[in-house]
Amino acid sequence: MSQQAPAMASASSAASSSSIAAAAVPTKATGLQGPKRRIIYVGLYETIAIIVSSLIFMAIGQKASDSGVMAVAASVIAICWNLSFNYLFEKWEASQSVKGRSVLRRVVHAIGFEGGIAAMLIPLMAWWFNVSLWEAAVMEAGLLVFFMVYTFAFNWGFDRLFGLPASAQALTE
Repeated sequence: MSQQAPAMASASSAASSSSIAAAAVPTKATGLQGPKRRIIYVGLYETIAIIVSSLIFMAIGQKASDSGVMAVAASVIAICWNLSFNYLFEKWEASQSVKGRSVLRRVVHAIGFEGGIAAMLIPLMAWWFNVSLWEAAVMEAGLLVFFMVYTFAFNWGFDRLFGLPASAQALTE
């Protein structure tokens, strides 16, 4: 009987260790996921973006009414781009062998998102504010610097608050 007790304790200890190991790597994604994650993400991001970009346009001398309309138009474009870009980014990210979101991966994400949005917004800003493409590019460059930092910080904070998307989590099969 005394020989069975250590064997049982050892089996119990091994089961306990495997339970701990299994708990360390979840089989199902944790945190906010799916369409609900994207809706909350875009809603928060764009609400802040509309307010800040309206203030920036007014600070550089544009009329409040023009600034507000441009900020909302840019936001609608950004929402469409955001949903498309993040879907593609997460699809690419899910295929990567290294999981998680390193600083480099976050920088690549921010540059890709902001580069795409700049290509769409510069012609729109030139037309709406009745300025040259060069002047619109300069205005966009100022916004780009702000939004590059904002996008990086927002994504980091969002992931800390709501958890990483499934594509960035190391899950067991």
